[in-house]
Amino acid sequence: MSQSKPTVRWGYRFLRGLSRLIFKLYFRGRVLELKRVPETGGVLLACNHQSFLDPVAAALALPRECHFMARDTLFRNPLFGRLIVYLNAFPVKRGAADISAVKEILRRLRNEAAVVVFPEATRTRDGSIGKINANSLSIAKKAGVPIVPTFIDGAFEAFPRGSRWPRPRKIRVTYAEAITDVQAREWPVERIVETVTQRLHEIQQQSPFKGKGGPNMIHHNAASS
Repeated sequence: MSQSKPTVRWGYRFLRGLSRLIFKLYFRGRVLELKRVPETGGVLLACNHQSFLDPVAAALALPRECHFMARDTLFRNPLFGRLIVYLNAFPVKRGAADISAVKEILRRLRNEAAVVVFPEATRTRDGSIGKINANSLSIAKKAGVPIVPTFIDGAFEAFPRGSRWPRPRKIRVTYAEAITDVQAREWPVERIVETVTQRLHEIQQQSPFKGKGGPNMIHHNAASS
């Protein structure tokens, strides 16, 4: 039975279009292997975490709405809190086992949402990929949904820790081969973690821009946002 494509609200569509424009013009951004992300059904995007730009970068090329975890302190400002709630964000308490956030991810995945997570749990301090935490990946296993390792390249150079404003550096987002829903259900979580880690590192090693401040604008197998 085929699934209908999810509806995208006009406000989300407008902000996504604005983000795409900034991504292309200011960051000279590119998105590769977009076809690897399912257009329907629940899916977990497991991303490396380079900067505050990452949630937008990971989601802006997708034709569907994405959902995000955000630290609970971001919801304290009433106006900003309402904005990110509209953009499908939900709070998580950092440094604690937040059972409510776990249940919320599971609920959204089972409701066929695309959920963006950062299993390193914190932004990189030097551009490297940190240890992948199993927690969010085990939720995808329980929900029985595909997991798409997503590598964000150049965002660390554009907006590293301590910067007050993002710099115009090239950013590239690459979607790796997905762990299928069948594999997610059948594989032990240790193998899922190992596979996500391996696929992120493989993309990082292939980056032609390592050590040069951001990615090159590669066009082969590319899907423009």
